[in-house]
Amino acid sequence: MDTDNAEWWQDTQDIERCVRAIYASISGPAGAPRDWARFRYLQHPQARSLRTVVEADGSTHAMVFDADSYIANVEPFFAANDFYEVEIDRRVQRFGQVAHVWSLYEARPTADSPVLLKRGANSIQLCHEHGRWWVFSTIWDNEREGLVFDLW
Repeated sequence: MDTDNAEWWQDTQDIERCVRAIYASISGPAGAPRDWARFRYLQHPQARSLRTVVEADGSTHAMVFDADSYIANVEPFFAANDFYEVEIDRRVQRFGQVAHVWSLYEARPTADSPVLLKRGANSIQLCHEHGRWWVFSTIWDNEREGLVFDLW
């Protein structure tokens, strides 16, 4: 990890900026490399991500990743698809050195496109240690029939 990158360090000094940096690091046009070095920098070395997968029969299961397995999983999709996740609302709850962020998002082919690919909610847990915020966990689910935003 590039600990000398001043912009990345600034990303870790503020919860809201950290969340924006996560979205920025995974967004981009089809075939363009994502900023995986920045993504990894935001994640604690033991961080986990969990995607809710909906099967054809409507049942669900959790798909769990560390940073590298998440990257390997999404790279083929990003190679073939324009994809920009745009945060549309956020709630932050903090107690001491831990924080929980509910971040609602929309995915679009460009950041300002009227075409909506999907909407969903990220539940992001962070911890402040060694002078910075670390992402320890990100869990998300996408809006679908029978599951709409009703968080607040």
